[in-house]
Amino acid sequence: MRIAIQTDPFSGLIIKGDTTFAMALEAQERGHEIWEYQPQHLQLRGDEVFARARKLSKLMDTQGEHVIHGEEEVLDLSSVDVVLIRQDPPFDMVYQTACYILEKLPENVLVLNDPAEIRGAPEKLFVMDYPELMPTTLVTSDEQALRAFREEHEEMILKPLYGNGGAGVFRIRPGDENFSSLLEMFLEGDRPLPVIAQGYLKEVRGGDKRVLILDGEPVGAINRVPAEGEARSNMHVGGRAEASDLTERDLEICAAIAPELKERRLVFTGIDVIGGMLTEINVTSPTGIRELKRFGGPDMAALFWDWVANEKAA
Repeated sequence: MRIAIQTDPFSGLIIKGDTTFAMALEAQERGHEIWEYQPQHLQLRGDEVFARARKLSKLMDTQGEHVIHGEEEVLDLSSVDVVLIRQDPPFDMVYQTACYILEKLPENVLVLNDPAEIRGAPEKLFVMDYPELMPTTLVTSDEQALRAFREEHEEMILKPLYGNGGAGVFRIRPGDENFSSLLEMFLEGDRPLPVIAQGYLKEVRGGDKRVLILDGEPVGAINRVPAEGEARSNMHVGGRAEASDLTERDLEICAAIAPELKERRLVFTGIDVIGGMLTEINVTSPTGIRELKRFGGPDMAALFWDWVANEKAA
């Protein structure tokens, strides 16, 4: 197959824990032709989609020597078999516009995840469809509503609606004098973006579980434990990955959301679970497959390309 990956530049990836690199490495092992491009290199000419791209001539699992590129050229994306949307958030207008452009590709090109459904399911809003599975959560840019939410909760989390990697996540403790300053920062301007207020789950000290899902079916899980003195468990900010099993509660959550994931063609997703509560559904560029395999779990990159091969053959 010919595969184009919309991604952050391969040359800058930290490959030890990078899911996109693992997926590309497995594709190379299967003999597929792989190209990379960045969202800003997309071109929409009428209803035809092109990208200024470079072929990944060789990938090696050695940091600093991990990629050799071919010459840059303008690639007609209708000529490839698969396009993977794998650039990191934030889920901003750049992300949404790239999804809109990729929607123009013909049906013979398999785009994963479905770009229209990525646009229609922002991960921190999509999860709000399942309030019975979540901690108490408020999404708003209304200051009075946020202050009222704080009065209801001894401790809370305040975070940006379209952030990623743990950036801008704050734990608000009882008597915290920084709350007003944080509201000023988040709600600056005449048209501030909404923020998320969420009841603090003390169970996060034991870890924030990432469950990886393929076409609605849970594949495996890893646990991400916050560093000492840190409220966030994201590995970008020092969280430690640990092996983890899928519990009955994890399977219950997966079963509840699986029909919607399958219907929306959100094929590769990841959910975050803290203390048995669903906090996020990642549909843009889920991570964690290298850690899952390293801890003896399934090889999700291999399972993913098996699924793609079956889908293309159908």
